[in-house]
Amino acid sequence: MKYNFQKIEKKWQRRWIEKKVYEPDLKRAKKPFYNLMMFPYPSAEGLHVGNMYAFTGTDVYGRFKRMQGNDVFEPMGLDGFGIHSENYAIKVGRHPAKQAKISEKNFYRQLRMIGNGFAWNEHLETYDPEYYKWTQWIFVQMFKHGLAYRKKANVNWCPSCKTVLADEQVIDGKCERCSSGVLKKELEQWFFKITKYAERLLNNLDYIDWSEKVKIAQRNWIGKSEGALITFPLVDIPGQKNGKYSLEIFTTRPDTIFGATFMVISPERAKLWLDIGWQADEKVKKYVAGVLTRRLFTKRENTIEKTGIFSGVLAVNPANREKIPVWISDYVLGTVGTGAIMAVPAHDERDFKFAKQYKLPIIEVILPLIYADKKQINTDNNTGINRQNQHKSAMTEPYIGEGILINSGKFDGMPSERAKDGITNFVDGVKKVQYRLRDWLISRQRYWGPPIPMIFCQMCASLNKGERKDMPGWYAVPEKQLPVKLPYVKNFRPTGTDKSPLASVKKFYKVRCPKCRSWARRETDVSDTFLDSAWYYLRYPSIKEKTKAWNPSITKKWFPVNIYIGGAEHSVLHLLYVRFLAMVFKDLKLVHFEEPFPKFRAHGLIIKDGAKMSKSKGNVVNPDEYIKNFGADALRMYLMFLGPYEEGGDFRDTGIHGITRFLRRVWDFADRVRFSKKNDELVERNIHKTVKKVTGDIEKLGYNTAISALMILMNELEKNSLVVTKEQFKTFLKLLAPFAPHITEELWSSLGGKGFIHQEKWPRYDSDLLEENTFELLIQVDGKLRAKIMVSAGITENKAKELVFTNPTVMRYISNKGIKKIIFVPNRLINIVT
Repeated sequence: MKYNFQKIEKKWQRRWIEKKVYEPDLKRAKKPFYNLMMFPYPSAEGLHVGNMYAFTGTDVYGRFKRMQGNDVFEPMGLDGFGIHSENYAIKVGRHPAKQAKISEKNFYRQLRMIGNGFAWNEHLETYDPEYYKWTQWIFVQMFKHGLAYRKKANVNWCPSCKTVLADEQVIDGKCERCSSGVLKKELEQWFFKITKYAERLLNNLDYIDWSEKVKIAQRNWIGKSEGALITFPLVDIPGQKNGKYSLEIFTTRPDTIFGATFMVISPERAKLWLDIGWQADEKVKKYVAGVLTRRLFTKRENTIEKTGIFSGVLAVNPANREKIPVWISDYVLGTVGTGAIMAVPAHDERDFKFAKQYKLPIIEVILPLIYADKKQINTDNNTGINRQNQHKSAMTEPYIGEGILINSGKFDGMPSERAKDGITNFVDGVKKVQYRLRDWLISRQRYWGPPIPMIFCQMCASLNKGERKDMPGWYAVPEKQLPVKLPYVKNFRPTGTDKSPLASVKKFYKVRCPKCRSWARRETDVSDTFLDSAWYYLRYPSIKEKTKAWNPSITKKWFPVNIYIGGAEHSVLHLLYVRFLAMVFKDLKLVHFEEPFPKFRAHGLIIKDGAKMSKSKGNVVNPDEYIKNFGADALRMYLMFLGPYEEGGDFRDTGIHGITRFLRRVWDFADRVRFSKKNDELVERNIHKTVKKVTGDIEKLGYNTAISALMILMNELEKNSLVVTKEQFKTFLKLLAPFAPHITEELWSSLGGKGFIHQEKWPRYDSDLLEENTFELLIQVDGKLRAKIMVSAGITENKAKELVFTNPTVMRYISNKGIKKIIFVPNRLINIVT
């Protein structure tokens, strides 16, 4: 019987859907298991093999859990709103709404071809009004509870995408989507207060079971810093009394303040001073204007030589009362901390480089422990440690570690870490915790997205009225009027200004104020696509719910998600935002959990012939042709065999041929073998060992080693084909089923298996059969080694003869020959003399 994979795969994909094999009863499920993968965004013609790698790995785990007796829910959808999809529509010359339907049809076709166990009855698309109605509802809740606000700010602007970007969407000064250099613009935008949740977002990372590289990325992005706010009085300001103004800085190293030899403020801070009347030198004004102009064209300046200028103003170091110069430099950012720093060149790399460049004083105040000798600490005066013979005073590089304080007055000789609190109190500082995390910029000046459901009334604003006291004139769209549907606009291309294309559609933006009924203006920006994907997991099981975003009883049953699998590239975008919103929902008593994904695994990256896949290199792998030529099962198995799932692998055409041959061997074995009626002890032992191995490997997503174990077992079954029972082979098929669902379903049926193999119970192993009690029996013919087989220890001579005369390799050497005698050496060899 020929292995016709195309016919087999279509047959079973159709039957799975007809019989709703992968559609659990969401209300009555006894053992709910939510198996979730990140849904794709249709920004290209179709899915590539990297997408299939991600989805197949998740599906293997879901099939495994289903066979373990769980009611597995594995939904799929499309993240179809947003810049990625809109830009693709522009590229191919279609309206985004039309392209969305084309992409939807093609993506779903491909997703069905790969044979995943998706619950297709619960699919969703973020551009469906029935979905984004609730995305808008979430925005309204954020506004009503003070977590959404609008302010003017210097924001990231992508000139190519022609919209603002959140900080998380800027990587090394470039747009994460198109790699264009990001500019700075001052615009009035909508933000979500994610910073309010910074500490919870950070602390929870300690107990959720996530890939470590993702947790590290989130910790770094949140960027908690514990330190102190310290005030430096300003003096020698032209036309101002000394002490009238001061400079507040945040530092994590108050222990180094005696070594502060100058201050540095950002050009943004200097501009603020100029705006309120500071009479600076013309050179200073010119420098500030020049740096700010340059910063319009780059977000990161790491590759630019740092510059600076003395402001003419002095500050008083509160630790030693010495006057120190205040400089302005581009190595300090106005968006970080207070936009000002105390510069301690002896103990900070950037300060050290700047001090060397401009010949500013460098004073050591921390002595490395390796040089500190307690006998040299002078406690009678403030001269500190006599270290001339132990440590060079002319520094060639800064020391940034902990140590013993020197040149620090009464704190000399004290360990630097212990001195922090004492020095903070000594200079009247205030202990403070700061975060690198900034509020989530949520508005976008594009067309293809959910309109932000807000209305501004100028009349109410003039009367200082509004839905919130802190935002006069602003009202949320009444919930009964949701969704605010995105109108069909012919001219949908981004304008390149700070306005969305919707700003030119009068019928859209001209509305009545919900409060006073005077004419008002609807918000014309759309929300960030990451808002769409920050809650989709909640909607899947409640997709048929019409009156709520999610059904409380179903949510209680199915959440939190059992396992979530996706790309590590979303560490500080999607994965941070989704955690933030879940915490908000918990606080609003909308859900019962705080972390939506207690277990998350980041899959690896697939490359092609040693190089990253890209259209420019022409090496993007389209899965369609591989499914057509080799079959979905072969592609699935090959992808899972490439390497550790969390690391990825190198896709090479030669590799899939090996998997194809393996599947044909499995098919041929079932087709030609006459199964034994009696269990062979060695075969049974090998099967139980494989059950244990494959079970453990799949549980930890070690798919490549699980497949390797199945290949080894297949070799053993072929070697011992005459003593393999049908039940043993069916056990092998069960182990193979998560990886190759179609061929195993077909063979299961042909062997008389009832129902679907994917609804069978997962095999269990007997620990007693795992004990190693075998040895390698050497088979000789006329004294020459012809074969080796694994047999049970203590095997009898008669049993050994039986195995020898059923071994195809041995039979080639003794057929048509007379046998004179057989020499049997127990637990070692058998020699056939002809």
